[in-house]
Amino acid sequence: MPKKGEQGADTAGLLAYLFGPGDRDEHTDPHIVAAWDPALPCPARTPDRMTLSGLGLLLDAPVDALRGPRPAEHVWHASIRNAPTDRTLTDTEWATVAAEMVAVAGIAPHGDEHGCRWVAVRHAPDHIHIVATLARRDGRGPRIRGDILRMHTAARTFETAWGLEPMSPLDETARRAPATGEKEKADRRGLSEPARATLQRTVRQAAALATDTTDFLNRLRDAGLRVREHHDENGAVDGYAVALPGDRADHGTRPVWFSGRTLAYDLSLPRIRERYEPALTPADITRAHHRIREAAVLLARAGRTEGAGDVAALGDLLAVAAAVSPATVRAHVRAAAAAFEQASRAPGARTLDGTARTRFKAAARALERAPRTARGGGAPAVLNLLLALVEAIEAATAWHRAQNHRAQTTAAARAAVLLREAAALTTTGTRTTTPRTTTRTVRVTPAAERGTAPPPTSNGATPRPQPAPPPAPGTGRSR
Repeated sequence: MPKKGEQGADTAGLLAYLFGPGDRDEHTDPHIVAAWDPALPCPARTPDRMTLSGLGLLLDAPVDALRGPRPAEHVWHASIRNAPTDRTLTDTEWATVAAEMVAVAGIAPHGDEHGCRWVAVRHAPDHIHIVATLARRDGRGPRIRGDILRMHTAARTFETAWGLEPMSPLDETARRAPATGEKEKADRRGLSEPARATLQRTVRQAAALATDTTDFLNRLRDAGLRVREHHDENGAVDGYAVALPGDRADHGTRPVWFSGRTLAYDLSLPRIRERYEPALTPADITRAHHRIREAAVLLARAGRTEGAGDVAALGDLLAVAAAVSPATVRAHVRAAAAAFEQASRAPGARTLDGTARTRFKAAARALERAPRTARGGGAPAVLNLLLALVEAIEAATAWHRAQNHRAQTTAAARAAVLLREAAALTTTGTRTTTPRTTTRTVRVTPAAERGTAPPPTSNGATPRPQPAPPPAPGTGRSR
C-alpha cells in the first residue's frame, strides 16, 4: 500500500532519519535496496565509499544545478508497505517495486535517462521508503500530478502477480488521518488526540442532525467550536471552516482553521447539504429502534445506486447514537461510529438518494429529542436500540459486499462487532470487554444544555472534573 509523505526541503535530514535508529529504535538494518544508479554504494553497508552527507549531495545535485528558481520543497517522499499477513519480500523484490513506483509516479520513467535521482531505503521487513529530488537531469521538472493514484494501480498489479493480500483500491473514502506534526503538537499540549480528530467527530454529529445550513453552523457554535463562514459574491454561505479553541499557530497569533473538505471528504458544505432533512416530530427511543429496523429491511433490498444515501444516513445515525448513548456503552458505540465512518461513504457515488434514508434520519432525530430518562434508563430499551443498529449495519455490510466495496465491507463488519459487544454489556451490567478502537475526546466548551445541572457537592460547590490520564505513547514518525 503506497503512502505519500509531505514534500520537504531537507534531503540530508530525511536520510538521517531513514538510516538512523528511528524514534524508538524501531529501525533495523537500514540499507539501500534500489537507486537511480544501480552501482550506488550504500552508506550503511559501505561507509568507506559513501557517507550520508555525500548521498544527500548527490541527490540534490540536479536541484542545485538548476539555472532558474529551484522548487521550494524539492524532496519527494513515499513509503510502500505490504500487509502484516504477507510473506516477507526479498531486497530484490522490493527493488522491483521501487523501480516501478518511481516510474509510474513520473519521478524516473522506464528508459528515461534524464529522470530524477532517487533511492529506496529499507529499514524494516515490511516496507521501504523512496526519497527523490524533484529536478530532472535535463533541467526540467517531473510530471508527478496524480502520482499516488498511479502508484496504487501499480500496487494492485504486484498483489495479483505475487499472491499478496489484496488491498482496497484508492477510493477516497478513508478518514483523513492527522499528520505527524498534528500528533506531536497534541502530545506537547497534553491532549489525548489531535485537534483534527476532535473537529471531525464534532462536525459529523452536527451534520447528522442539521436541518439546514443555519442550523448546522449554529450547532457547531453551540458545541464550542470557532466557526468561519465563506460567502459567495451574492452573500450566500458556500463554505465554512472550524477551529478548536486554544489550537493556534504562528506562535499563538492565529487559530488553526480546518475547512470541512480537509476534515473529511463528505464534510464539505455541498455534501452536508445533500443530507439535510426537514425537522421531525419528537419521538422516544422505542420509536427510534422500530424505524431503524424498518430502514434495515429497505437497505437490504437496495440496488447498486440506491444504497449510497442509506449508508450515509446510517453513518449519521451512529454519530448521534454515540453522543447520546448511556455511559455504560458509550465508548463502544463511539468506537463503532468511528469504525463505520468509511462505510458511510460509498466510492464514486455522488447522489445520496435512498429508500431507507428517511427512516434513518428520523431515528437520529428521535434519539436527539428523546428524554434523558429514555436515553440512559432501562437496559431493555438500550438493548433493543443496539440490536436494531446491528441489524442495520449487517444490511450495510451485505450491500457493500454486493458492490465489491472491500474497505467499506471491512469497516462495517468491524462496527457490527463493537455494537454486539455493547449489547453484551447491557445484559451483564458490567464492563467485560474493552472496545477495540477507543478515542478519548478533547474537552470543548459546550453550550448550556437543556435539563438539570449537575448535583452540587455537600459544600455547595460543583464537582471538579477529574484530570484525564496521560496520553498513550505515539506511534512514531511517518515522515
